Amino acid sequence: MRTPVGLGTSSGPEQEVQRPSGPSPRRPGARRAPLLGMRGRRALLPWVLLTPALTVIGLLLLFPLGRIVWLSFREYRLRNLVSGESEFVGLDNYLTLLTDPYLWQVAMLNTVVFAAVAVLTTIVVGTLVALLLSTLNPVLRIFVVSCIMVAWAMPAVSGTYVWLWIFDVDSGVVAQALGSMGLVDPSGYNWFADRLFFYAIVTLNVVHGGFPFVAVTVLAGLLTVPRELHEAARIDGAGAWKRFWHVTFPVLRPVFAVVTVLSTIWDFKVFAQIYLMPGGDVGGSQMLNLGVWSYVRSFGHNDYGLGSAIAVLLTLLLLVVTVFYLRALFREDGLR
Repeated sequence: MRTPVGLGTSSGPEQEVQRPSGPSPRRPGARRAPLLGMRGRRALLPWVLLTPALTVIGLLLLFPLGRIVWLSFREYRLRNLVSGESEFVGLDNYLTLLTDPYLWQVAMLNTVVFAAVAVLTTIVVGTLVALLLSTLNPVLRIFVVSCIMVAWAMPAVSGTYVWLWIFDVDSGVVAQALGSMGLVDPSGYNWFADRLFFYAIVTLNVVHGGFPFVAVTVLAGLLTVPRELHEAARIDGAGAWKRFWHVTFPVLRPVFAVVTVLSTIWDFKVFAQIYLMPGGDVGGSQMLNLGVWSYVRSFGHNDYGLGSAIAVLLTLLLLVVTVFYLRALFREDGLR
């Protein structure tokens, strides 16, 4: 009797060899592109998405910065602006700048002292306003926030002219109020001729325009602080100042870091609030900071090389201040 094909067994050469069901071993020359290609595309995708933004940043920020650094090493005046040719002078512009008494006695002093006072005042006022806003009901809080944001939205030029009108020598609000009380001469007092009063007005202008940003940012942080922490501190007998310093401030340390760094950058390079005030656009004036001095030196004296060197010095100063402040602020948290 014959056995049906496929039902019997055979040990002959025609027996079919059963292959393993698992994946076949990869040959030495086999391609591994699909797996590596997927990983490569995933790693490359973020950079592809960031390319437009990085291109815009490079064109609007890095190229002008590189151009300023290039100009700071060259003799570039009005005749060079017309001809398009300039002479490489190396570090001469920086040597001239660093040996100029005006840098250390006027411009640098005005920049650093004014920025320190303005930043501290802006943060203190903004924090106090934020603490006040945190105690209001939601409807009243929205109304007050909307009102103070008008000051932040006001352009620097418009805000400066408002303060010019307030402190006008003849018809200013301050002059009329003090004159009616007999505290100033009827002929008026020129507040902008005195270096201290000049920067006091500039500080008022800058704080008025900057405290809403600090207030809203700190308020957003205050609303995230758990109430249980304040209740526990109140039960332990901690007053308002101790609750703020030992409970609120540690939680909001990153928030204060952000507003301090941004306020420092903004106040170090204040321009319109100084340039538009009487005496703020005159070369050799005792009222100039580094930013305005760079502009006046470049476009007032047509010395673009030295003006660029001043701008580079201001940029380096900002970088140093920002880096040291962040390291000092985050050293305790290990966020170096």
